[in-house]
Formats: sequence, C-alpha cells, structure tokens
Amino acid sequence: MPTKKEYLPKRAMSIHAHPDDQEFGVAGTLAKWANAGCEIVSVTITSGDAGSNDPTKGAEYKPELARLREAEQLRANQIIGVKRSIFLRYADGELEPTLALRKELTKLIRQYKPDAVVIGDPQGVFYGNGYINHPDHRAAAQAALYAVFPSAETRLIFTDLLSAGYEPHKVKRVYVHGAEKPDTWVDISKTIHLKVEALQQHASQLGDWNVAKELKAWARADGKKKNLKYAEVYKVMINAREENE
Repeated sequence: MPTKKEYLPKRAMSIHAHPDDQEFGVAGTLAKWANAGCEIVSVTITSGDAGSNDPTKGAEYKPELARLREAEQLRANQIIGVKRSIFLRYADGELEPTLALRKELTKLIRQYKPDAVVIGDPQGVFYGNGYINHPDHRAAAQAALYAVFPSAETRLIFTDLLSAGYEPHKVKRVYVHGAEKPDTWVDISKTIHLKVEALQQHASQLGDWNVAKELKAWARADGKKKNLKYAEVYKVMINAREENE
C-alpha cells in the first residue's frame, strides 16, 4: 500500500498565547511547511510581559519585557520562515476566550485566508502529573478554534466585519497540538535543528534549560510510534476536504 502523502497547506496561520509557545510546540512543522513553500502567518496574542519571577523586577519592568519577548519571537519566526508576524498585545496571564478576542481572530482569518490553522489544545488542563496547563494557552486555543468555526466561515456572524469587506473564509484543517489522542504525525527530522534554534531565541525564558537535549527527547518520543526519528503530533480536524482527497 502506498504511503499517504503528507498534507501541505499553501498558507497556514499559527495562533498561540505567548512568545515561545509556538517554538515549544509546532515550530518543526511550520519550518517544514515553510521550506516547502507554505506562507506562514504567526499570531501571538499576548506579549508575555508577565514572564519573569525575578524578585528585583516590578510592574515597571513589564513594558521592557514585552519588547524583549516580541523581539525574541521575531527572531524565532525568521528562523522558522514565517512571512508575517502579528502581535495582539493582550495582557499576559489574564487571557480569556472572549467574543472580542474571537472576533479579532476571525478578522485575521478572513483577512489572510489560511488553509490550515495551528493551535494548542483547548481542553488540555493536566499533562502527566507534573504540568498544569497555563490558562492563557487554553483561552487562546478556544478563541482560535471557534474563530475558525463557526465565525470565520459564517457570513452573518460579526456582520460589521462583513461590512468592512472581510468576506467569510473556510479553513480546511485545524492542527491541534498537545491533544490527548493525536491522530497525525508530522516528520520533523529535517527541521528539528530549526526548531531548536528558534526556541533558543527565547533566552529570557530558558535559564539553563538544555533546549537541544529536551526538544529532541520529546520529538523522539512523539515519533517512536510511527518509527520516525523526530516528530510533532496533532489531532487534525478536517473542516473541508481537498478535491483530490
């Protein structure tokens, strides 16, 4: 039986809560798609301005940290091959899946018309017994998921967007990383080095964490089931099939 051809979108949108979320989770896939000619749009909802526990820093440090983390994200995006970087600058640590956020993401989806949207798991709370998922991650994923469906493709939702010229757009696929029961494995053996390099740009968040060692260990574990050296895994929702499928 022939191997099923891996899906390649012409344009993809990555939507995540913080600078570095994308690099921890999906950068290998995005780099692979970008190398194959896909146009990547990266949306970071908060600027990560709460991302410090330095006891010498107070609230006055937040604007500086936001600038630093956005600069880190821009460098990471350049390594991955992202064509457009968008920062929405919501408050870090206070994100909620509001209608206002969903509307803003709906506008972006209608504007850039991605074939695929890449998000975190909107339902994930506990990962093993050592990590409680950040509520911003879930909020970002929930807002993004429902921006894809029903909002982006339904003509009479957010009719002021329609009046402003943002016509409905139907996203073909949603790639959900961090899902409990993945169904899609993306071979990132040729782009794992780019994922490592991209995450290393987020120096403000890494401390003495061994990026190459840890990311490769995760990717090996994810690839093991499909005999892939390195992989990223997803639950993929097929919202519209291609004509040749």
